[in-house]
Amino acid sequence: MNALLTLARLIDALTERVGRLSIWLVLIATLISAGNALARYALGESSNAWLEIQWYLFGAMFLLAAGYTLKHNGHVRIDIFYNRFGARGQAWIDLLGGLLFLLPMAVLLAWLAWPMFLDAWLTHEMSPDAGGLVRWPVKLLLPAGFALLALQGLAEVIKRIGILSGHLILPREAPETEV
Repeated sequence: MNALLTLARLIDALTERVGRLSIWLVLIATLISAGNALARYALGESSNAWLEIQWYLFGAMFLLAAGYTLKHNGHVRIDIFYNRFGARGQAWIDLLGGLLFLLPMAVLLAWLAWPMFLDAWLTHEMSPDAGGLVRWPVKLLLPAGFALLALQGLAEVIKRIGILSGHLILPREAPETEV
């Protein structure tokens, strides 16, 4: 179990780094959007490439940060019964949800997205719009984002097993430290 918990910590660290890097994409996309708007209205110039890079960055923000959001328990869920359970009951719900829904969905979507990326890479697919960008980078975001989400899902499953087996202390049961 210790080896699995170490693996979960390594995945958590990867997820944290990718998530924190993804946060910077918001600033980059905002600056590009403002620059594009300024160029269009002040100079009468515009470019499809600048519009497409904004779309690519928007997709990257969500796909690359999905695992980060899961790690920080930020995904939307239906909490009709969840909050009524104690920490162990919540761990069971998270474990079953991860094994039955999250992991199969994320792995399947990563698997199905890979051929789309590979086709775009091999054919040098370009945007059909004048001045548009190559498409493979944005298509790579799909399998990469879902693979990162699956990895974080695996880490969450491992942590829930650790909680249920007594190898991890539940947050509510952790002893309080004096400051």
